[in-house]
Amino acid sequence: MTTQSSHASPILVTGAAGAVGSIGRNLTEMLLAKGHKVRALVRREDERVEILRQLGAEVMQGDLTDLTAMHRAIEGCARVYFGMSVSADYLTATVNTAAVARHHGVKAFVNMSQMTVTQMSITESTDSPQHKLHWLAEQALCWSALPVVTMRPTVFLEGFFLLFAAPGVRDADELALPMGGGKTSPISAVDVARAVSVVLEDPTPHIGRIYNLTGFESADLQHYARVFSAALGRTIRYRDVPLSDWSEKLLRAGMQAHVVKHLSVMTEMNKQGRYDRMTDDLFKLTDQKPSACTTSSSCMPLNSRGMERRLERSVPRAGMVVASCHRPIERTAARLAPPGTEIGEGPLVSASTRLPCPRLGRRFASALRS
Repeated sequence: MTTQSSHASPILVTGAAGAVGSIGRNLTEMLLAKGHKVRALVRREDERVEILRQLGAEVMQGDLTDLTAMHRAIEGCARVYFGMSVSADYLTATVNTAAVARHHGVKAFVNMSQMTVTQMSITESTDSPQHKLHWLAEQALCWSALPVVTMRPTVFLEGFFLLFAAPGVRDADELALPMGGGKTSPISAVDVARAVSVVLEDPTPHIGRIYNLTGFESADLQHYARVFSAALGRTIRYRDVPLSDWSEKLLRAGMQAHVVKHLSVMTEMNKQGRYDRMTDDLFKLTDQKPSACTTSSSCMPLNSRGMERRLERSVPRAGMVVASCHRPIERTAARLAPPGTEIGEGPLVSASTRLPCPRLGRRFASALRS
């Protein structure tokens, strides 16, 4: 695929309206910055859509499970990025999108999967319904004969380590998660988006490849509590909370049972050491190391007092956090797991208006500062 032809047709990016932990939103910005045309698929029109248009994207509204909507979205696109939130409809959406992509002769289909699929087979699975859907979706894409590139990220930094951690850190100076003593290597959605952008820039060498993406280091929750402490300037302790209490709290907050089951299985797998994994795939793709949970003072929030006032205005109930960045459009209050949120191992997208900032320390500090 020549550079001229690669810029001629738009690249379809699904899940483009997300914010904290959004691969689609970051990917849209990165591709536009490289001079590509981007068709950004969103589920609904809201304030985020106007930001996408201001960035230069062609915005299209549609549902991944809707056949007609996907024909409109894919027609004229040679390359597709497919990513979807944790959902009972995940397999339907994957097959629907793949069928339409094959019909229109798509030249590259980048699929956002999950790293646990690496450990699964026709005889090996997990108790997570979402893991099973991801494994089946990968099988279906293999049968489709589409030119697929598979991305398998591990746990996302913006999920367990920001949105889910924030209330406990902010209110009780504790990282309260049911993760046991196992190690994990969370990766930033910004890094994953960067890897996807490299693949979409010139997909031909990557067709048929699987990339397993991990973060900067694999460590236990005691380590990450120390990272939080250094970033916030006060002692944060890790507390291994009972899974049943944690899961019930998520259900009471309105999270769907399908999602809670998936997250619960992930915590159990972490206790078993199954997330203690490291690869160099991200470096091979991007020539950059994964972002670290930096504790540098330069990554403290630029406008912490303003964000605290925003928190007071927009977070009257439990389960909401603030994330700040260096541009006005990149500040928002992000709900803890609203409907449509992508969570866990793989993308996490909340219904807000911020493009995540690669300065992870600033994002931690602004979200968790009391």
